[in-house]
Amino acid sequence: MTSPEDTTAVVRLDLRAGAAALATPQAVRDRVAEQLGRAGLPEPDYPLFLVTDTPAGLTDHQLQYELLSGYRAVGETRILVLLVGSSPGSYAGGAEAYLPDRRLVRPTTLRAATTGLVWAGDLRSARTALDRPEPDDPAALAVLVDLLSVPDVFVRVLEGLRKLPDSVAAPGVRLLEQDLPTEVRDRAWRDALTRFAGEDSGAGDPVDIVPDAQLPEPLRALVTGRDGRGHGHRRPDGRANLAHRTCAESLDRADEDLVALRSFPGLLHPARRDALEADLHQAREDLDGFRALVERALQGGGGAAAPTAEAAARLGALGLRVPAADSAGERVGEGLRELAGRLLGDGLALRSVAQHFTALAGRVEPVPGTALLHRLADHSEESVTRGSATEYAAPPRAPGPVLLMAGAAGLLGGLWQWPAVLAALLVPVLFVVVALLGANRLRTGRRAARWPMGPRIAAVAGAVAGAAAGYAADPPLWLGGTGLLVGLGLTAEAVRRLWRDAADSWAAGRGTTALRTALDGLDTLLAELVREHWAAEERLYCADAARSVAGMLRATAAAADAQAAPEPLAPAGAGGAGPYEDDDWLSAPSALETPESDAADGGADDGDWAAAYAWDNTPDRHRDPEADRNSDPSGDPYGAPYRDRDGGDPGPYGTPSPAAYPAGPDDAPWGSGEGDRAPRWLDREIGEGGPELVATLAGDLRNTAMAAMAPYWGAVERGQAGALALARTEERVRELLSAARHHLWRYGVLAPPPYPADHRARTTAAGLLGTDSLRVAELVGRETDRGAVVQLSSPEQGALLSRDPEAALWIRFAPGTLQGEIEAAWRKSGSPPAEEALWTSSGRYAGLIRLTPLRMGVVDTVLPRQSTGGDDRTDADRAEPSDRSEPSVHAEFREDDRW
Repeated sequence: MTSPEDTTAVVRLDLRAGAAALATPQAVRDRVAEQLGRAGLPEPDYPLFLVTDTPAGLTDHQLQYELLSGYRAVGETRILVLLVGSSPGSYAGGAEAYLPDRRLVRPTTLRAATTGLVWAGDLRSARTALDRPEPDDPAALAVLVDLLSVPDVFVRVLEGLRKLPDSVAAPGVRLLEQDLPTEVRDRAWRDALTRFAGEDSGAGDPVDIVPDAQLPEPLRALVTGRDGRGHGHRRPDGRANLAHRTCAESLDRADEDLVALRSFPGLLHPARRDALEADLHQAREDLDGFRALVERALQGGGGAAAPTAEAAARLGALGLRVPAADSAGERVGEGLRELAGRLLGDGLALRSVAQHFTALAGRVEPVPGTALLHRLADHSEESVTRGSATEYAAPPRAPGPVLLMAGAAGLLGGLWQWPAVLAALLVPVLFVVVALLGANRLRTGRRAARWPMGPRIAAVAGAVAGAAAGYAADPPLWLGGTGLLVGLGLTAEAVRRLWRDAADSWAAGRGTTALRTALDGLDTLLAELVREHWAAEERLYCADAARSVAGMLRATAAAADAQAAPEPLAPAGAGGAGPYEDDDWLSAPSALETPESDAADGGADDGDWAAAYAWDNTPDRHRDPEADRNSDPSGDPYGAPYRDRDGGDPGPYGTPSPAAYPAGPDDAPWGSGEGDRAPRWLDREIGEGGPELVATLAGDLRNTAMAAMAPYWGAVERGQAGALALARTEERVRELLSAARHHLWRYGVLAPPPYPADHRARTTAAGLLGTDSLRVAELVGRETDRGAVVQLSSPEQGALLSRDPEAALWIRFAPGTLQGEIEAAWRKSGSPPAEEALWTSSGRYAGLIRLTPLRMGVVDTVLPRQSTGGDDRTDADRAEPSDRSEPSVHAEFREDDRW
């Protein structure tokens, strides 16, 4: 199968009328540029010309054929001439008179190896014997020209003609056209555009962030690479490390003093508390110095903009180590392209992908130091004091074990007989004394520290319970003494625990915990600042490029929305403006029409045959086409010109003329029954759309968008992803979206777009059209007998064909997207696969073409010479085609001029 990238478009010219306009090389180039420009294609390197003409026009239009043969191009110019109608009735200069179709006279210009002639004397479009269509019936001619305009078919037919004598053949065809009705195709196209673009629900909506593990490697390194750069952010000999170490050492000494304070000597002597307070005061001063250094680092670590190399140098002067980028940003463009392809390949809409790129920009963008200044308030002196007060403000609570020990000590100390029961007061008194001493030792200013009441109450309650037990049981003295000793031991342990907890609470209130937390928080903030400077320029560029891609995706979504919007209806009677409506072969009258018919209508209805082929969109499928044409002189079946989806003039990919690309049977004049205009060699199978139609078209649009964005990724990699590259890419996206629409109209739904995904297989005909490919397989695989095709030749021309059945050349063709289905159907039915089958880029037509050579001596190749007398016509008149049945008098042919 030949893809659209491998071949150029086929330029269609109709020389049956208006040939005088192509009398100069510049006129020919202008006509070619006009057609290709409307299709959005550049100047061809290997031009393909499909020329529609009559046998008489071969000699009348010798100048035009010479201009086409000499068309300047990089490669060779190939010309395929489609001749319709009969040849002249007699041969000029000869004594023998021949009946029509007895000779085909061509100039030497058309004898080149890159030129071939297909002579269809009669298009045989009549369905019944009562029909009397013209030999060049417009409906049949439009289909035949549309088929030969497929580059694959054009090239194969021309290659086949080279194998035949004189490169001339009479065609026989049998076609099957599979397509969708116009309204179904338009609705599927709009739905696909809407799905492709996504809903515009606001840029602030939350989006599921792509996990780091699913990011492409270049982007994952920029997102997660800084997280592994938190260690060693301070240089050992730098100012920042010195300030941090000094504060940390002061806090370490304070911790050592706290350990000493928590012991019994700390309860009895005030010196240990004084040492702790001195160390805490020094730690506060050291913390203030470290905080000031962090503040200078934040203020010098980048202003409102992102961190820069100058900011990194200032951090280095403060003793901070900014890690090297390690070439982390060398493949930013590649990573963004891979991420976009992955997200679009997962079926996400454009606006959803744009949100992902916006979120990525926020994750990877470096934060300037000034943006972190507000977090210094969380570690200020006021915050430390507030945190210390919060730690100390909680009311002291005695742990459960201490309460049990206090109660048990009081109980054991109270097991005495009277009068020794007074010893039971010893344990409660000890708890009260320790409480008073500890509260006074931890006094802050004039306020004594609070001591928990629970142990004292438990000791008193235990002593009362012990005294009651002793009064009732009358225990011996040794038991009371033993209980008192054990109670004193429990009292000592309870007091130790109470003092330890009280000292810890007091020290926390003085700032030991808050100062340590502030120091760690400031260091963490400093490490985060250093991490934000890692690969700052690369990450900033990645963030800008991601936002640029997001903006481009949103612009593409807006363009898709504009394409999906309904077209405004123009006033009735406005002229059509489709991309092919001014092509000669659609608009010009046939050269086979008699002068009387031209005189009757004054030559005003030049597009009559094209209008007869136009769609019929009214509910009445059997209305009179003549009445339709009279009611709408524009020839537009919709009664309105095509307007661009954006509301402007028709673009280069405007909706093709209905005459060029007929719709379904309900829209075409040849639906069924009365008024059927489809030629008898054309069968049409119309589907209503398969379940995968919209999803496939949306996938095609995603692939088209990625192809349009391909140059932009190169600009990203080169560091040139600026406004100019973005504008060019957006324009290219809009052009390719229009090209995708043009491709859908030109080649049908089955044909993949010019930019398919290599890994994604095209779905079946049942999934796209709702039809079965079995009919295509049966048609393409039919035996090559004469009944398989309809010979497009008149009865008179039939006598000129070769009678050798082996001389005919057969071409089998079908859409390339159905190749797998068709070959599977052949294997299932046991039919041998067709050899040399042509798998075309078009998805509309499939069938058989038979090229039958002419008998020897039928084709005359002559060297024309201009007549020197008796001809007073102008050069323009000589260039016009002849409508007479007599031989042309534009040139004189002599017997010795034959080749």
